[in-house]
Amino acid sequence: MFPTGQPAARAFETAPRPLVGLAEEHPAGYATAEHSHPRAQLLYAVAGVLRIATRDAAFLVPPSVALFLPAGVPHAVRMDGPVAMRTLFLREDAAARAGRRTDEPAVLEVSPLLREVILAACAEPLHWEIGGRGHFLAELALDEIARAGTLDLRLPMPRDPRLLRAVEALRARPGEDRALEDLAALAGASTRTLARLFRAETGLSFRQWRQGARMAEAMAALTTGSTPARAAAIAGYASGATFGAAFRARFGITPGQARGRHDRSIPTG
Repeated sequence: MFPTGQPAARAFETAPRPLVGLAEEHPAGYATAEHSHPRAQLLYAVAGVLRIATRDAAFLVPPSVALFLPAGVPHAVRMDGPVAMRTLFLREDAAARAGRRTDEPAVLEVSPLLREVILAACAEPLHWEIGGRGHFLAELALDEIARAGTLDLRLPMPRDPRLLRAVEALRARPGEDRALEDLAALAGASTRTLARLFRAETGLSFRQWRQGARMAEAMAALTTGSTPARAAAIAGYASGATFGAAFRARFGITPGQARGRHDRSIPTG
């Protein structure tokens, strides 16, 4: 991952091929400054979790998903645990063929096939042979990106410093059942003001925002090997059955199915 202006990024940002892949290994806690790229990216962690922040949202990207990031979107990345990161850079014409909106990031489900294609594309040279293996991998990658389903792992982030203090406290300890009154005292605002700010700046109520943050953390925990019981606690549920129903309603899969994807998070290649 490259901070703004770092020369090493230019080879991938200007490569003549429609799609090129980059493999990187990062230690826990590694973080970038805010930066952007002139090409769209598909950001994927084979192992570990990516925490990606744009100017209006936060994205949690565990190994079961990838983030499609349009060209020119300012963002910063932090590694949650050691991360084996794989990035596809898409030229403008390739990004259009991938069928994704060019003005909004999207969290995409990574099928077993897409995972293997990402790994294979990242193993190809920057100037892969026209008509060779790299060409067919790029074509397949674009088709799989276009077919991929989306998951609700986007968390709208505020700009008001009072609300920002409150939501960062929620994100730091998602399982704690902190009342809005407690957060208001931390934020230095009245309960009424904080409730209004949640609606005005995120489009969600306090409870809706907290639920989204908790479920995203639970998904990340499951796909990095935590048990459903541990994920339920992270999400603030005392009942595993209640958590399972809420999780399935949000993501369309059970906690057990999400945890099963942990087996695919072992780095290869």
